[in-house]
Order: sequence, then structure tokens, then C-alpha cells
Amino acid sequence: MDLAATLNCIKTLSAKVDRVILFHSGAGKDSICLLNMLAPHFKEIVCVYMYMVKDLEHINRHINWAEKKYSNCRFIQTPHYAYYNNKKLGMYGTDSVKYAEWNVAKINDKIKAETGIEWAVMGFKKNDSLNRRLMLNTYPDEMTSDAGKKLYPLSNWNNKQVLAYIRKERLIEPINYGQANRRSSGTDIEDIAFLLWCRKNYPNDLKKVIAEFPDCQRILFEYDYQTKQ
Repeated sequence: MDLAATLNCIKTLSAKVDRVILFHSGAGKDSICLLNMLAPHFKEIVCVYMYMVKDLEHINRHINWAEKKYSNCRFIQTPHYAYYNNKKLGMYGTDSVKYAEWNVAKINDKIKAETGIEWAVMGFKKNDSLNRRLMLNTYPDEMTSDAGKKLYPLSNWNNKQVLAYIRKERLIEPINYGQANRRSSGTDIEDIAFLLWCRKNYPNDLKKVIAEFPDCQRILFEYDYQTKQ
């Protein structure tokens, strides 16, 4: 990780455009780190939060903090592509709904069309997974071609370095759902770590999760049953 090189690629982009999209996970470390890096260099940062369950209190707390700290940032909330796909298949106790297939690329195109902003910034890192390493290795200087219009400033960072930056800058602490030994998957409704964290810390959020995806209650029941055996 070279902080100067990371900031340099951000400044290079800011010389081309004054508005960017940032795909923001709400309470994740990479997003908290990136927004702080981007804020001094752009007139407007539109943060896109893709939710699985809308208006979770603990996520909104982090979003509100960001909007108060950075006057040039605003959040757009849109369903996660997995939300559409789960509903289409009737997963986790939901009724099947006729949705089209969605992915990050399609959501990116949708937000670009709505905002008129051409460039998107994402927090992908090479050490997140082998697939991401292979993908990011094809991009020079953490930046895609002008045709792709995507920037990956944290490409060469690791989790420890991101957390060190957050603490050095005295930013809000990211939320860890108990996934210290593996890559965070955020608000993953089938992840027992996420469900247990909500049950312990934000029970009203858990109620919202179960209301949206009823089978999450079964996942918790089975976990409790197995734990007692």
C-alpha cells in the first residue's frame, strides 16, 4: 500500500471530473476509508448503498454520520441485486416476484443514467479474493480505461491498512459482524454472524430482516438448537 499513489489516482480523476459515484456499503471499512479520501477532491460524491433490507437502524446511523461530516456527499439507496434475485426465486420464505436479473454492472448503469455521473468508485481490493485479484491486475494504476470509467483506489491495500487509516483519521468505526477471519459479506441475510449480531445489538433491525425474509428466523432457530446439543 502506498497512500501517496492512492491519493494520486484520485487526484488524477478529479482533474477530469468533479462528480463521482461511490458504491458505499453503509458501515463497511473500505467505504468509510474511501469516502474520506474522495471528499476533498470532488464537488459531489453520490454514495450508492445497495440494501437487502431497507432502513436498518445501524446502517442509517453510519449513513447519517457520513452525510453530516461530508457536505458534498449524498446517499442514494437502492435494492441490492441479490434482493431482486432472491425475490424472483422466492428465496428465504418470500413470495416469488417477477423481477429481471440484476447485477452490479446493471445497477451501476442505472445510477449513472439517473445522476448523469460517468465515473464510479469501488472499494475492491486484490486481497479480497482470487477473482478480484485477477480482475484488478488487468487495470493500470488502479484505474480502468476511460471506456470502463471505474476507479479502484484501494486495489493494493489490505484490511489491516484500511483499518489503520480509519483510526489515524479518527473516522467512525466500521461494523464487524463477527467475520474477523474472512472477507466481510456485509448485511448477508443468510449469514448467522450477521443475524446474531443484529439480535444482540439491534433487535428491531432483526425484526425488519425477518419481516422481509421470514426464513431468517428458521436459520436462527436451527443455530440455537444445534448450539444447545
